[in-house]
Amino acid sequence: MDFTPTEEQSAVRELAGEIFGDLSTHERLTAAGTGTDTELWKALCGAGLPAAVEETGLLGLVLALEEQGRTTAQVPFAASCVYGVLALTAHGSGEQRGRLLPALRDGTAVATGAFPARGGVRASTDGGRAGEPTGELTGVVPVVPWLRDATHVLVPDEDRALWWIRTGAPGARAEPVETTAPWSAGRLTLSGARAERVGGPGPGAYEDVLATARTAFAGLQTGVCAGSLARAVEHTNTREQFGRPLSTNQAVLLRAADAYMETEAIRVTSYEAAWRRDRALPYRTHALTAAWWASEAGRRVVHTGQHLHGGLGADLEHPVHRHFLWGRQIDAYLGCGAELLEELGGLIVDGEGATGVANEEAGVASEEAGVASEEAGVVNGRHGEEGAA
Repeated sequence: MDFTPTEEQSAVRELAGEIFGDLSTHERLTAAGTGTDTELWKALCGAGLPAAVEETGLLGLVLALEEQGRTTAQVPFAASCVYGVLALTAHGSGEQRGRLLPALRDGTAVATGAFPARGGVRASTDGGRAGEPTGELTGVVPVVPWLRDATHVLVPDEDRALWWIRTGAPGARAEPVETTAPWSAGRLTLSGARAERVGGPGPGAYEDVLATARTAFAGLQTGVCAGSLARAVEHTNTREQFGRPLSTNQAVLLRAADAYMETEAIRVTSYEAAWRRDRALPYRTHALTAAWWASEAGRRVVHTGQHLHGGLGADLEHPVHRHFLWGRQIDAYLGCGAELLEELGGLIVDGEGATGVANEEAGVASEEAGVASEEAGVVNGRHGEEGAA
């Protein structure tokens, strides 16, 4: 495995970092409240970042989402790229790609997904274009991220077939729902709403899109954790207690080192899952592994970032609190660790993962543990020399 980004992927990451760094400031986020930063979204689309995902693949998207997570930028970048651009590129027909992708590329259309499937939507199929059945959807999805910004929703039915629907279609109603992080979410109610199917009638397309989403949101969590930890490092280096920086205390050093190692674990597992998808290798188990790290370790890291700020971490207006909210939101969206492990175990038992996946995951975990120990030594050594937390 070689996760070294290509020249195009590196360019996307750098461009995303510049745009998010310049426009997603604390002041702008405060002014936006719980809404989307429309000017930032226009800047991203004007720079061609959603369109670039088709060429740079899932790994390129993960790299860009890291930069979004560092600043907790309030734009539907992950949702529109995963449930729109990548889903249609992989599973849409030639006619659907030609008709729907141009608007998603330039940002005039925004997609989201009613994922994961909870069996709350029923579909009745009928005719339609040749090879592209249409149907009517009925049911309720309690929470759909970025629904208030979306023009289209990718909806799985109770049989896990995928359907593409306009949010303004007759029979489709969106109601605002407030979530832990400001994701412009909504409740989707469908009453015989017309939709067109994406992919085949079986669950294959759904499973691929779900694995893609898990990988992408794990990448987003990497950035959220990295941003939270960076703020904690800055605070503990400059805040003094009893005449010396907080970062010189051993308890602070150990807490920061643990957070750093767990952030790296989220990063490497999300990179691996994305890398495998881009090379058409089995990756569902790897996506679940990345999601588990993002859920379990991500929650611990954002708690650490807030804790290391002391009383300031409890201030709802402090920037680090925003990282805390995003970390908890991604944790909830990906699902609790026990659920993810249960699903991962089921895939391994049923033989649906890659050949020898259990041994491979054990080897990866062992290697990561060795890398983490080495990095912990480097971190502690650096802290000892420079007083950095």
